[in-house]
Amino acid sequence: MEKPPGSRWADIVGREGHDHGARYAARFAALAASGADVHGEAHFCAALLGPGSRVLDAGCGTGRVAIRLAELGHECTGVDVDSSMLAQARSRAPAMTWIQADLATVDRLGLRPDFDMVVTAGNVIPLLAATTEPAVVAALAALLRPGGLLVAGFGLDAAHLPLDHAPVSLPDYDSWCADAGLALLSRAATWEGDPYTGGGYAVSVHRRG
Repeated sequence: MEKPPGSRWADIVGREGHDHGARYAARFAALAASGADVHGEAHFCAALLGPGSRVLDAGCGTGRVAIRLAELGHECTGVDVDSSMLAQARSRAPAMTWIQADLATVDRLGLRPDFDMVVTAGNVIPLLAATTEPAVVAALAALLRPGGLLVAGFGLDAAHLPLDHAPVSLPDYDSWCADAGLALLSRAATWEGDPYTGGGYAVSVHRRG
């Protein structure tokens, strides 16, 4: 099996050390303790779902989104390539399904292709390995049931990314989705649902035909 090319995320965490998952989780725990709402992504997604939906959190990190959606009654699976981040997810919710894998290989994991939603929060799309993005989008789309939703939030400029430039534009992303049989349903500027009128961040909802 051919090894996927290294992702932009791998380049970033390679400079941060092996405990970045714990530090990332601690940062959000501190925000939650201060009274901040750290579940905007999960609540945005939940508003689009029927009861007991199947959700794939693709690039799940520490599991924050998937765990909250599971608490709201949905059946969630998390996939991430980063062992440090997944260790946090597994420690917080050991009964949930967590899979360590590169999203470039998600079509080889044997997942049932009947998810009601695939969510990629946390800049997953622009942090994929260069040139793999169209194939990853197509593979994620193929895991959706007819009418299922692909929800993706990511930065469109350096101010909203841990990169010095934005490797993915909205026209790029919409084109990959269209090629994968997905149609744009809605687009917001934030996970709170503010209308998108341009700017450096967008949350896109595409539906499988």
